[in-house]
Amino acid sequence: MSGRKVAPFGSWASPITIDLLLKGTVQMRNQMVRWDGDDLYWSELRPDDGGRIVVCMRAASGEIGDVTPPGFNARSRVHEYGGGHFAVAGGTVYFTNYADQRLYRQNGNEAPRPITPAADVRHADMALDIGRGRLYAVREDHTTGAKEPVNSIVSIDSEGDSDADHDVFTVAAGNDFYSSPKLSADGKRIAWTTWNHPNMPWDGCELWVGDLDRSGHVVSSRKIAGGATESVLQPEWSPAGELYFISDRSDWWNLYRARGEGDEPICPRSAEFGAPQWVFGMRFYAFAGPDEIVCLYSEPGGTKLGRIDLSSGTMRHIELLYSGLSNVQTNGRKAAVFAASSTLAERVLTIDLETGAQEVVKVSNPAHLDPGNMSLPKPIEFPTEGGMAAHAFYYPPKNQGFDGPPDEKPPLMVRCHGGPTGSGGPTYTFEYHYWTSRGFAVVDVNYGGSSGYGRAYRTRLNGNWGVVDVDDCINAARFLVDQGAADGNRVWITGGSAGGFTVLLSLTKRDFYDAGASHFGIGDLELFVKETHKFEAHYCDTLVGPYPERADLYRDRSAVHFADSLKRPVILFQGLEDKIVPPSQAEEFVAVCEKKKLPYAYVAFEGEQHGFRKKENIRRSIEGELFFLSRIFGFSTADEIEPVKIENF
Repeated sequence: MSGRKVAPFGSWASPITIDLLLKGTVQMRNQMVRWDGDDLYWSELRPDDGGRIVVCMRAASGEIGDVTPPGFNARSRVHEYGGGHFAVAGGTVYFTNYADQRLYRQNGNEAPRPITPAADVRHADMALDIGRGRLYAVREDHTTGAKEPVNSIVSIDSEGDSDADHDVFTVAAGNDFYSSPKLSADGKRIAWTTWNHPNMPWDGCELWVGDLDRSGHVVSSRKIAGGATESVLQPEWSPAGELYFISDRSDWWNLYRARGEGDEPICPRSAEFGAPQWVFGMRFYAFAGPDEIVCLYSEPGGTKLGRIDLSSGTMRHIELLYSGLSNVQTNGRKAAVFAASSTLAERVLTIDLETGAQEVVKVSNPAHLDPGNMSLPKPIEFPTEGGMAAHAFYYPPKNQGFDGPPDEKPPLMVRCHGGPTGSGGPTYTFEYHYWTSRGFAVVDVNYGGSSGYGRAYRTRLNGNWGVVDVDDCINAARFLVDQGAADGNRVWITGGSAGGFTVLLSLTKRDFYDAGASHFGIGDLELFVKETHKFEAHYCDTLVGPYPERADLYRDRSAVHFADSLKRPVILFQGLEDKIVPPSQAEEFVAVCEKKKLPYAYVAFEGEQHGFRKKENIRRSIEGELFFLSRIFGFSTADEIEPVKIENF
């Protein structure tokens, strides 16, 4: 009577197609939103435009349009992950162009003009000094001939001479990494963060302040907070000239205010007011006047928006329909933020702090999905090794037109996020709906080492990458199988980058999964530390151990050395221009599989880097994984998909 059909899990016909995923869609993850007076600017990545990043503007009049003209791509390659790729003031936009990594100045509708020379010198995280006509930026210089590029904070003439670099001077240098230059309102002080190998910024870094002379040179500097085991981020100057920042010294990233020779917490809470700084330009709080901060804070159920009264330290929650929020900015009594939920695509959202009125400025995916086909995530906590608990989000199959056979349980996708210092959350993940509406269950695992649960949880992975993550992903799947939520004989693991590392190691060193999919994953840790970029060159010192002193651990946690133990088919997707996890990683694993006649499929993409940005490659990676699973698990897809050849199968 309901009209629902009974069909094998995985074979359900779904209205949630790749075309809906890609048509007219932009990506806002890791992008920026900024106010310039009453004009609102943001950036978006466009898969149907070759993965180009475009700066957009909504004028005070309400008119929306592109700022970045065709032929330009506002994307920085500092740290390879980029971010912090534009700044704006008075209608003038400064941005880093991807093709040449030069800084460009764009006045209104005029053509962009380069203000730095043509050389492999990259910039990000710009801060404007209107009074001096300067631009502060993080610089990554690849022209010195040194083993690694040289990072610093520099001051650049904002008018710029594109043929010379003579009007650039150094503000801070000598350490391995720098971030977040912030100029005080009176122009007399500048703050920044800095750290050294082997730390990543979420392991430990320092906050410094420099006093500036009339020309903008630093005449003295001092450390304010941070250290080798304290992560500090996002320094900001209040309207009154006080310095605020985020620190995880309490086990949680909380807000602090520098006072005299010390500092004080603003609103102590067992919640994360920050996140790992994988990209530049992240904003977790902003001032909404001299006595109030608007902030983002994350708890296990998602991210929320709050208002902190600076005189009392009390926080009031702003009720929104969204569980995923990022990059908050204010303009007087208005806030702007990227917002999403499990059923609402990411969007640029403004909030009137006086009335509570909300306005959607731009939606990342214009497609309308029927709620009857959308799976709502359920947070789960499950037991894992050492008597501990770990976390995940479970998405059950859902399609209003289909039911699975009564004697059958759904196949389970075990999704392990990248980083590995990252996290999955209950936000709008179109790709998950693609899978669940076809009859698959999905579990997005926040294994030990993930962010969002405090520093102690985040450091579980230290020395144990390739152990804790592998254990937690398996235990998440076992938990769901034991609960009757998944078929224990049809479980596969998938992930990208560090998630791909977990995939390959799980398939070769454990006999649990029935298949796997590695998207630009790491198969050889020794090769990775020898070939990867500066930002992550010593990441594994913390996650695994010092190299080459503990080369034994690196070999033991490299799937390529255990490929002959592979008992289940694996598919590998790889961008051929990836500088973070080079194609040699996938190719070395493929060579072993071919030599040993082990089942595998390999799909490589010309012109792609770390993460796929072009719509045709996004389509191929998703559909290719579905076709691969249909062969492994023995079902027919309702979609017509270009076959993927599985070797030795």
